[in-house]
Amino acid sequence: MPILSFSSNDIDVITGKKTRTIRKAWKTPLKVGDRLYCYWNLVSKEKMKIFEAFVTQIEDISFSELDGNDEIARQEGFKDSKEMLKEFKKMYGGRIDPLEKFQIIYFEKIPIDDWKGDKIDEKAMISKRADILFDSGKFDKSTMCYDAALRLDPHDVYLLNKQGDNLSRLGRFMDAIECYDKALMIEPDNIYILNNKAIALLNSGNINEALKVSNIAYNYCPSSPIVLYWRGFIFEMLGRYEDSLKVYDKLIVIDSENPEVWNSRGNLLTDMGMLEEAIESFNKAVEVCLDDSEMDAAAINRMGNAYIDIGKLDDALDCFNKAISLEKNNIDFLLNKGVVLMELGKFEEAVDSFNRVLLRSPDNEDAFFLKEECLEYL
Repeated sequence: MPILSFSSNDIDVITGKKTRTIRKAWKTPLKVGDRLYCYWNLVSKEKMKIFEAFVTQIEDISFSELDGNDEIARQEGFKDSKEMLKEFKKMYGGRIDPLEKFQIIYFEKIPIDDWKGDKIDEKAMISKRADILFDSGKFDKSTMCYDAALRLDPHDVYLLNKQGDNLSRLGRFMDAIECYDKALMIEPDNIYILNNKAIALLNSGNINEALKVSNIAYNYCPSSPIVLYWRGFIFEMLGRYEDSLKVYDKLIVIDSENPEVWNSRGNLLTDMGMLEEAIESFNKAVEVCLDDSEMDAAAINRMGNAYIDIGKLDDALDCFNKAISLEKNNIDFLLNKGVVLMELGKFEEAVDSFNRVLLRSPDNEDAFFLKEECLEYL
C-alpha cells in the first residue's frame, strides 16, 4: 500500500492543479496502476488523508538528472532546481547520491465513493487546512484551499466570507467584495459580512460606498461593537469628525473595557485638536489593559505627542519611554524621545537616543541633524 505524504509546499496537489510528484524510488518501485494513499502532514504530526489515486504514468530519473534541471523544478512548483533540491535533502536527510533513483509519478484521483480506505468529508478537510494556513498568515496558499472548498460547495457562506477575508489580506479588495456579495445574496442581514464588505470598500478607496454598506449593517444592529468601531473609523476617514466622535462615545458605553476603542477615540480627539480629552482617552486605554502585551505602543506614542503640544514635556517623556519599552527598536518612538530630551535640555541623553535611531537607520536625516544640533550644546 504505497503512501505519499504532502506538505504545505504541495498545495497545488490538494486543489487539483497538480497531479504529479517526484519521489525517491522505493525498494519496490511504483508502477502504473498502483493505488496511492495520500496524506497531508501540514503543521502538526497528525496526518489526514487527502485522497486516494491510481498511478497513470511513471518516469524513472536519477538524482544527477534532477540536479540543475530548472524546468522540472518549476513544473513541481519550485522557483528553481536549487530550491527543489533543498527540499529533497530535507525530505531524505542530507546528501543524496547522484546515482540515486527517483520517479516522476503521475496520478489520477479516485472518487471518494470508490476509496478502499476510510472516507473523508473532503470539504471539511480542505476548509480546516485553509483555516490553518489563514491563521498562520500563509494567505497565498489558503486562498487556493478556499477556492478548492468552494468548488465543492459554492454556496457555503462561511467559506465565501473567509475567502473574502483572505483576498483582502492579499490586497485583492474587488475580488473580496465579490465573495462578500455572493455570501450576502444568501444571508443579506449578516452584519459581520456586511461589515467586512465595508472594510474592503474602505481599503479599496471607495469610502462613500463603505459608509453605505456600514449604514445597512448599522440599521440591522445599531449596538454591534464591531459595526460601530468601523463606522466611527469610516466617518473619520470622511473627515466627519463630529459624527465619528458620536459613534465612539456610543461605543465606549457598550464596550468600555476595550483598549482599542479608547485608543481610536484618543486618535480622533488628537486630530480634532482636543488634546486634553485625547490624553484622557489614551490613559483610559492603558488603564483597561489587562497586561502590557495588550498595550498599544503607537497610541502611547500619540499620547506623548499630545503632551508635547500642551507643553507637558515630562509626561511626554514618560509616554515615549513606555512606548519604547513595548517596542524597543521603533525609530519613531526613539526620535520623539530625543526631541523631548532636547526640549528639556538633556542633550547628552538626546544624543544617545538619536544614536540608537542612526544605528538602525543610518540615513535618517532627522536624527543626524538633531544629533548635530545637540552636540553644539555639549
